Amino acid sequence: MKIKKLDIYQHDLPVNNGPYTMANAEVWALDTTLVKITTDTGVVGWGETCPVGPTYAEAHASGARAALIEMAPGLIGTQVLPLKVHRKMASLLNGHHYAKAAIDIATHDALGKAIGLPLADLLGGAVTDRIPSYYATGVGMPDEIARLASEKQAEGYPRLQIKVGGRPIEIDIEVIAKVWEQIEGTGMRLAVDGNRGWTTRDVLRVSRELVHIPFVMEQPCNTIQDLEKIRPQIQHAIYMDENSVDLATVIQAVGRELVDGFGMKVTRIGGLQPMQTFRDICEARALPHTCDDAWGGDIIAAACTHIGATITPRLNEGVWLAQPYIEGHYDGKNPVKIDGGHIELPVGPGLGVAPDEQMFGAPVAFF
Repeated sequence: MKIKKLDIYQHDLPVNNGPYTMANAEVWALDTTLVKITTDTGVVGWGETCPVGPTYAEAHASGARAALIEMAPGLIGTQVLPLKVHRKMASLLNGHHYAKAAIDIATHDALGKAIGLPLADLLGGAVTDRIPSYYATGVGMPDEIARLASEKQAEGYPRLQIKVGGRPIEIDIEVIAKVWEQIEGTGMRLAVDGNRGWTTRDVLRVSRELVHIPFVMEQPCNTIQDLEKIRPQIQHAIYMDENSVDLATVIQAVGRELVDGFGMKVTRIGGLQPMQTFRDICEARALPHTCDDAWGGDIIAAACTHIGATITPRLNEGVWLAQPYIEGHYDGKNPVKIDGGHIELPVGPGLGVAPDEQMFGAPVAFF
């Protein structure tokens, strides 16, 4: 089975009650890119990549489509096998993992459909069909975020991530303290995500003043060098997110015991093929991690949920979906959504979702 045709689509995803606020960005709407591959046997596979604007990571929507257009002609005729597709993409374009991830996901979807297996089985086998999620607040004021924390705990979310940074550190400290007042003793886990927005000075102060609160610091500072500097000086666990740009960096961080876990995005690392390797590295060293993405609709949501279903439960920090922040679904019959803080594993071969192609209009490019 080989790739016979490749279509690239652009689709807008407005943010409900926007903006969604992070330390370095305000997001009002997202520009997602979808890929459809058609094989010489008639099987179709779908993929997606949706960077959160141009400042969250070294990725942006127009760049994804440009990279896909660069690779697409050379991918025609490639066998629909994930490793072969990755090696072919590497021969066509250096880097741009977030664009390659869309092809990777479409490849897995087509392969799963061809052999009649859901993606979770292709990725090693699901350990649960009800995958834990987590809720990520935007940057907000103390009372607002504390109210959200109480609501999300009551809804059944096992983990809360609160966004901080981009403002006086005293406000962030008050937010964390008020959130903890709401969830202490409930069993809900807490992560504080700086999205690279804190200085090392800020981190040291937060850890010193809130030493009694057992939260995880997720990507508090901008660089790996910053993480190295704060590592021996703080009393909280450090998770790497934006800095974990590829497997080589992950291996280095794990080998040097620089972090206690990861916030990992499927598209950042290049798709489900490298995500499996990342998962296995973390399991070998007992490192908790998320298994999610920056944004996107049902296609990326299904991909994240399938790989998330294969993670050993004690290391699974959850699968984050953009679904609560956007309206509608690509697949009205089999939507991927959060219910009670958890996600039901999609059923059926491949991703388990069948997007309504008419939603996307005409492809912006096809090969």
